[in-house]
Order: sequence, then structure tokens, then C-alpha cells
Amino acid sequence: MPEKGEHTSYDGIHSQHQFMVDRVAAIWIMRPDGTALLQHRDDKPEIRHAGLWVPPGGHADPGETMLECARRELREETEYEASDLQLLMTLDRTYDDGVAYQASIFWCLYDEVQTTVCHEGQELVFVKRSEATNHPMPTFLLDVWDAAAVAAKATTEVSP
Repeated sequence: MPEKGEHTSYDGIHSQHQFMVDRVAAIWIMRPDGTALLQHRDDKPEIRHAGLWVPPGGHADPGETMLECARRELREETEYEASDLQLLMTLDRTYDDGVAYQASIFWCLYDEVQTTVCHEGQELVFVKRSEATNHPMPTFLLDVWDAAAVAAKATTEVSP
């Protein structure tokens, strides 16, 4: 057990202790025009970002890599199988309640073939970036969305 105030990673098991860091993955499924697949979170006060729009994702299981976590969460929440997930960034956030997260942010291009099914939250829809104001979300996610859109566009641009 770490000393009080010492930070350590704790294999993604949610902890009430301030020194633990939850490992989570978020997955941005993108279209080349910047449209993203978003999940409308359940409106339950006990969950983080209740009632807001976020990309699919969740907590890592013990011993699971973040890529494995991302693939599993995406499959469980949407039935989408993404073989080409790419790490976009890693964010460290500590919320007002003292819970700290290390979020691995992944992205991939939507294959336009598979359907998505909402197994978690209220709804799962593709949202145009220009319509983000109609979908309340944590403000820090707007910058992440923009970064994922840049990556998606760069991947689909053809070099002369």
C-alpha cells in the first residue's frame, strides 16, 4: 500500500482513495468530415458525466492493456469491432471529488459497413462537429474531438 499522498496506478479498479488512479479508455469512431459516434450517458447521479454526450469507453480490467480495454469497451457498448484503433493521446485528469483518471484516447475511421447498437447509455448516434452545441458534453472533450477529426482527415487525404 502506498504512503498517503503517493500516486500509483491501480489496474482500472475504481477506488475511493485519493492516491489511486483509474485507467480508462475512450474511443472516437470518426468519419472523414469530423463526424463522431457519441453516446448519451444514462442520467444516473452516481456515474461520471451523467446525462452528457461522450465517446464510448470505460475502465480497464486488471491486467488488461489499454488497447485491449478500448476494443472490449467498444464491442460491449456498441457491437463495433475496430481492428485499426490508434492511440490519439493520453490525458491525466483529477476531478473535484479527488478521483484521478488516466485516459487513453483512441480513434479509428468508421468503416461505413458495421452497424452500431447502443448497449450502454440512452442513445448512440453520429454527431457532426458543427452540431456539438446541441449535445451537452464535458468541455475538455471538444478539444479531443478536434484532434480526432484532424487525425481522421489526415488519414483520408490523398497525396499528389
